[in-house]
Amino acid sequence: MKIRLEPHRCVGAGQCVWVAPQVFDQNEQDGTVRLLIEAPPAELHDFVREAARVCPARVIQIEEETDS
Repeated sequence: MKIRLEPHRCVGAGQCVWVAPQVFDQNEQDGTVRLLIEAPPAELHDFVREAARVCPARVIQIEEETDS
């Protein structure tokens, strides 16, 4: 899994931080999302997916790795 953000679209709701604080944080100045781990370990994948699902601005993009 690899995560990409569109922070310019972020509304600062903080849902991602609530769901996956190991992966996401908020900028202290404007509250927009900050990525802590671009490629999180497998044990955090479900939390990242949930964070993307609950994001009101849909700024979290997940690229799933496929087994070849």
